Amino acid sequence: MAGTRKLGRPTDQRIAMLKTQTTDLLLNGKIRTTEARAKEVKSIVDSLIALAIKEKDNYEEVEVKVIKAKLDNKGHKVTEKVTSKNGKDYLKVVKEEKTEKRQKDMPSRLSARRKMMRKINKVDGVDLLAKLFDEYASKYEKRQGGYTRILRLDNRRGDNAQEVILELI
Repeated sequence: MAGTRKLGRPTDQRIAMLKTQTTDLLLNGKIRTTEARAKEVKSIVDSLIALAIKEKDNYEEVEVKVIKAKLDNKGHKVTEKVTSKNGKDYLKVVKEEKTEKRQKDMPSRLSARRKMMRKINKVDGVDLLAKLFDEYASKYEKRQGGYTRILRLDNRRGDNAQEVILELI
């Protein structure tokens, strides 16, 4: 007996569809889909949130030297005029060295992060992994599972499939 539903799709299409729906649910908080798909996405999202809760505080603060381009008050790079060995003038970007505090993941948190990256798609402008570790893990840390709920709707008009709303609690 298979461990997951086939959902009437070839494997690559099924995995892509589940990744997309998982990403949309984590971004928006709710999606509308069929019951079978919702049950599959629910198990994936619940496991991702449980993993985020488990590894939430598993990092250490590290000071790192960072060399960056110096910026003016408008946010543009500061340049200086320099003469090369052969006498030509050119502009060189002025660099500055700073020390910053950054989070260094412990090995188990790094492994969890990689597992999560396999289950969700990248989104431009949004760091879903940070959202999972920071927002959802702190929101659900007191709960013992059951981070999503399925609300049944009417059947779909075209093929009479049971539609549901899958949402984060």
